[in-house]
Amino acid sequence: MKAYVAVLRITDYRLLWTALTINLLGDGATYTALAWITVDRAGAGGLGVLGVCLTLPVIVGGAVIGPLLDRFSRRKLFIYDSVFRAAVVAMIPLAHALGWLAMWQLYTVALIYGLLKIIPLAGTPAVIPELVPESELQAAMGLESTAMGAANVAGPAIGALLITLIGSSNVLLLDAASYLLFAFLISRISAPLDRPAPVEDGAAKRVSGWTPVFDMIVHDKFLLLLTLSFALFNMAAGALLVVLPWLAKFEFSNSPGVLGLLLALFAAAELVGSLVSGALKTSEKQMLRIGQLQIVTGGLFLLLGPRNLAVISLALILIGVLSAPMTVLGGVVRMTRTPAEMRGRAMTLMRTTMAGSLPVGAALGGILLSGSHYTGLVVVMTILAASPGFLTVLIFRNVPFRLGVNALVDRQPAAVES
Repeated sequence: MKAYVAVLRITDYRLLWTALTINLLGDGATYTALAWITVDRAGAGGLGVLGVCLTLPVIVGGAVIGPLLDRFSRRKLFIYDSVFRAAVVAMIPLAHALGWLAMWQLYTVALIYGLLKIIPLAGTPAVIPELVPESELQAAMGLESTAMGAANVAGPAIGALLITLIGSSNVLLLDAASYLLFAFLISRISAPLDRPAPVEDGAAKRVSGWTPVFDMIVHDKFLLLLTLSFALFNMAAGALLVVLPWLAKFEFSNSPGVLGLLLALFAAAELVGSLVSGALKTSEKQMLRIGQLQIVTGGLFLLLGPRNLAVISLALILIGVLSAPMTVLGGVVRMTRTPAEMRGRAMTLMRTTMAGSLPVGAALGGILLSGSHYTGLVVVMTILAASPGFLTVLIFRNVPFRLGVNALVDRQPAAVES
């Protein structure tokens, strides 16, 4: 815990982390409120449309917003985004109070949320290196991951409680206020959070747009393997999101309570894993650790095979505890090996790629389960989750990872000069 205390003593980081936590908790409560209003007015079909509106625009948002994070002040983007989304979300309780609320308004809010979600998700890791010393990056990433895990657990629960107390429309009004609080806290950060300083010798032309970011990732084996291996792992995680409701319905007495228990166990385990990993020191064997964790975590998917509630609960706990450190350790590698002038686009591209594999895995899970291939799906999930770990261990068993200027010594020149 000393590492967390040290990084939270940095005022600017504390403000950023507090703002992010409030933002994420508000988002979780908002999803619950939007889903409750939608299911009440449009049933299960409406929920499906809402889900598409919330998730699909993230990919489009990543393509559009990534370059903005490297061209404009990150502080202004954070603040403008928050104020705008506060106004958009507040339109729902206003329309409800006036009796004008229609489903298209709910879907529009969800579309805007999905489109702009990448600003805090990619912008936060992009600015963390400006706020904390390199020795504190792992603790900073651990706290960021912890905030996400805590929000996944507490946000929807807070939303559900508030719905019973003040009504779903008023929950959205509170979330609008949380966006404004986010903007205020960001405005109090003393660091400039400005656009990255332009590179020297006329190279600015070569680092604008998406092409140099793709080149950098392709030519950097650290970033390339992290992005691809995490994307494959997330395909297994996406399939898991389909497997758990299927098990709760068809194997465990059609019980929504069991589904809630399994999801809560998994989210709580990820939270614990994030807390533990963020307190560790960055190691020269960082990539080797990631590969080993991926092998072990991927192998644990096999425990889903027996369809036994106790065994599956144990598997989810272990998968959550061991997979969360992969995110934290990988975040340090990505931040350290990405030049400041490309960090916004790079974080956007990598996080969008990894998040985009979740629906692919969910679709794969649905196809195999519809054909009664549960055991086959478990095997596929295990291969997707574990196999990249073997490749990571093979490639990086003798390749050290270093913080600071030495982190870039083995990068191919084409990564910057393309």
